[in-house]
Amino acid sequence: MSSTHEARLGELDGVLTQQQITPELGEELFALVDLLDSNPALRRALTDTGAETSAREALVDALFGQRISAGSRAVFAAAVAQRWGSTSALSAALERQGVRAVLATAQQAGTLDNVQDELFRFERLVAADRGLQAALSDRTAPLETRRQLVDDLLATRADAATTYLAKRAVAARRRSFELTIDEYLTLAAALRQRAVAHVVVARPLTDEQAQRLVEVLGRQVGREVTLQVEVDPHVVGGVRVTVGDEIIDGTVAGRLEHARRQLS
Repeated sequence: MSSTHEARLGELDGVLTQQQITPELGEELFALVDLLDSNPALRRALTDTGAETSAREALVDALFGQRISAGSRAVFAAAVAQRWGSTSALSAALERQGVRAVLATAQQAGTLDNVQDELFRFERLVAADRGLQAALSDRTAPLETRRQLVDDLLATRADAATTYLAKRAVAARRRSFELTIDEYLTLAAALRQRAVAHVVVARPLTDEQAQRLVEVLGRQVGREVTLQVEVDPHVVGGVRVTVGDEIIDGTVAGRLEHARRQLS
């Protein structure tokens, strides 16, 4: 992702932050995403760099007017005012704000920690089950059928925000269900001004070990850290941590592989 694109997303993040966050805001933004995804002509009109920004914003007002909330209009108009590299980039940018709105609603309700944990665990469940992974990624099956599968799996077992976002992730904006969920988790951590640390261990961490790891990683990255812990029996002792693009491998297997490469 280019620095220019990141800057545009950051500006849009700021617009959403200024709005009154309600459950309806996220739903409206996702409804706009679905409309854009199903209407290529509308996407082209709203991303036409040959048209004046004011003309594109006027089109938003003409089409939607009072049909959506003031918060949704503000975010939509700000998105349309930007210059995106492709028509699909507009949809992706709006979807990002829909995710952030749902997560912000969970934060207001005091359930964001739980939503993060449930999304991570469900993503790991899908990654470990080839049959489920294939069913969710099967583009020959209707999207709603695949979303219903997620609903059946999570109904009554997870927070409503978890289920809602997991169903949205089935569309796989980030190439796969797993990568899309990872993006949602990164946005959740950013909302809390935290870094995400993916931790792989052979055995579950004790509360004391987890807290110590949080403190050590926090000092290393310069901000608070949220742990996503995955237990993998194939890890031979130690711990493997990924924070962003940085991998900290303290496993026995990792050290042996490093030594092998040094000797080869």
